[in-house]
Amino acid sequence: MKNSKLAISAAIGSLIAFGATTAMQAQAAGDNEKCYGVAKAGKNDCQTSTSSCAGTSTSDNQTDAWVYLPKGICGKLAGGSLEPTS
Repeated sequence: MKNSKLAISAAIGSLIAFGATTAMQAQAAGDNEKCYGVAKAGKNDCQTSTSSCAGTSTSDNQTDAWVYLPKGICGKLAGGSLEPTS
């Protein structure tokens, strides 16, 4: 009985995790846009010209570091740009 409850719990947990990941990917691709120049140090979503991983920007508002934001928000932020700047 305990093994079947454990298996059911594990299966439900896997489905929830899969659903959350799928929803995040759809949200990132559909209703969001890359916004450059507004990420805090270490909070960027992807690579920069000087690093290859998310979370590796070295300074606040680094002009080549971006974060996903809902469409239309980036242009309202000080320093926000839809394209990287140098």
